[in-house]
Amino acid sequence: MRRFKDKKHVKSSPNWQWSSFWTFITCIIMPLVLVFGVEYIQRGSLNETWIWFVQNPKLVAMNALLDLFVLLLIYVLAGNLLFSVALALLLLCTMSFVSYFKVKLIGEPFFPWDIFLNKESMNILPLVTNKSALLRIGTMLGVVLMLIILSFKLPKMRLRIGGTRIVVGVLAAAALYSFGVNAPLASQLMDKMGANEIVWNQSENYGNNGMSLAFTMNVKNAIVPKPSGYDDPSMANLAQSLLKNQAGVQTASAKISADQAVQPNVIFIMNEAFWDPTLLPGVEFSKDPLPTVHRLQQESTSGYLLSPQFGGGTSNVEYEVLTGQSMSFLPAGSIPYQQYISKPIPSLAGYFEEQGYKSMAIHSYEGWFWNRENVYKQMGFESFMSKDQFQNPQYKGDFISDDEVANSIIQQVDNTKQPNFIYAVTMQNHGPYDDNRYGTNEIQANGTMTPDAKNTLETYTQGVYDADASLQKLIEHFTETGQPTVIVFYGDHLPMLGYDYDVYAQTGFIQSSKSEQWSLDDLRRMHSVPFVTWSNVDLPKEQIPVLSNSFLGAYMLNQMGMELPATLAYNEELSRKMPAMLRNLVVDADQNMYRAVPDNLKDDVNKYQLMQYDTLFGKQYLAKSMDSPYLQPSVMPNYNQEFAEQASTDVDDSLSASGDENP
Repeated sequence: MRRFKDKKHVKSSPNWQWSSFWTFITCIIMPLVLVFGVEYIQRGSLNETWIWFVQNPKLVAMNALLDLFVLLLIYVLAGNLLFSVALALLLLCTMSFVSYFKVKLIGEPFFPWDIFLNKESMNILPLVTNKSALLRIGTMLGVVLMLIILSFKLPKMRLRIGGTRIVVGVLAAAALYSFGVNAPLASQLMDKMGANEIVWNQSENYGNNGMSLAFTMNVKNAIVPKPSGYDDPSMANLAQSLLKNQAGVQTASAKISADQAVQPNVIFIMNEAFWDPTLLPGVEFSKDPLPTVHRLQQESTSGYLLSPQFGGGTSNVEYEVLTGQSMSFLPAGSIPYQQYISKPIPSLAGYFEEQGYKSMAIHSYEGWFWNRENVYKQMGFESFMSKDQFQNPQYKGDFISDDEVANSIIQQVDNTKQPNFIYAVTMQNHGPYDDNRYGTNEIQANGTMTPDAKNTLETYTQGVYDADASLQKLIEHFTETGQPTVIVFYGDHLPMLGYDYDVYAQTGFIQSSKSEQWSLDDLRRMHSVPFVTWSNVDLPKEQIPVLSNSFLGAYMLNQMGMELPATLAYNEELSRKMPAMLRNLVVDADQNMYRAVPDNLKDDVNKYQLMQYDTLFGKQYLAKSMDSPYLQPSVMPNYNQEFAEQASTDVDDSLSASGDENP
């Protein structure tokens, strides 16, 4: 009985009541402090943060509620309130820092699926180690450390193990889950609080709603919903329509002539951040940085590709080109290579293998990056040559040079008896460009720019000059050897030339450094990368004002007079009506631009979406309805065997040499 009274006495003591009071006050005030801190980091301006805070009390409360649930969940696990506040601060502010730098670098905030980038996230560390960034991060870590120390010095304000702790934990987890999946009650509350999800412009989404709320609303976007009309009968009807369309699609008028009726090597070169800096208004260069590209723009098929990315996300451009599928139908900020491709998928690699080609991917960086070594296997490539397979390569800056990639392409073609399909991705001109990586640049830029912007632009321009030279090297080689070859050369996205689109804004290429204020013309300019072609076989010559990356494969197959699979034939037909599409920009055949798909194209785009969903997430109804090897992809049984054998030979040679040196 005495023990019972002692416990009762402890629970009703002034210390316990004081601790409960401060626990309550902390749980009210700290979420608001967290919201303000997170938004200050995210926005980078105390004034902008205060204006948002004052003008949007309901959204502030909504963000605070979400932060409270995060704090309570950590409190349940850690048991110590101040220590839990420190962990919540560390977690939420780290997310905000990542989002801040992502927006500065590539115009996209931090998404839920970014958590699964694994080693890829380490690639941005060199980009955020400037003095200002380190000061902000150091301040945050200092506050966290101070709170942790205080948690050991001040009264613990512990949450005792028992029923209350379990109930609080379950409720906090259930609430976060409800908001993440947009459960009815959570959805109603968010609507009442003024939340307005802007899926097509995530920078504006985060700016209007606040980071915690926008991040939470994006959780549901990690799950791609089934589009309306996706079922077996509808897809069977679509299959018949696709077959009829395939028969009616006209191939290019000028086909490879009978005396050249051989299979040419087909080489796609996606050059890192390749773009034409001479498009910047009011900027003059000491000499033409792109003599080869500018010549090809006059002599052969060329134009502009509408990239789904800016400043980063290279693998998403690969995804569009290789599969013919569109990022517009996937959640904003998603990365198919990381999230969706875990089984064989139709691609240009598999198509060319069916035609008797050797399909090979070449990338002068780590094979694990963007999960390429696994994805290329699922796409039907026979081989993947990554950084590890380059023998004593030349570097320019931190990366293998574009010239070395050209050498590798030449070596692979010369040493392979069968025709080659090569998809090459370079790395030399990867940003940032404020590192003076080349020492003295050959080309100087003059215009209305700050010294830092001028230095950034000149470093980037030196990189594209080298890229242009690597293309010329390939042209000269295949001209000399006479090997039938088709080259398609383009960039993946525009370069990130400083924070907040610095060079573009200073030179007047865009009207504003804030992407939410861009006109459709600005948006199109900031996503249009040049592409050129070269061939020593007879191909048509066309000037293409704009073309989506997802239509490029079908377009080139048609140009070469090759038979298109039914789904790619549909891409070719759709591209004549709607040559380009982003999530928030559609260009029709008359070059009219829209923020969303116009009514007269909705049925066509819906078919395109159904095809993509069926292949990537659905039940492969089309493959069951059509006898098409393209829609029944498989992994090459000898995938990367040549490099495994090479590695084994290198080890044996090394052991033999070591043995010879020993007495």
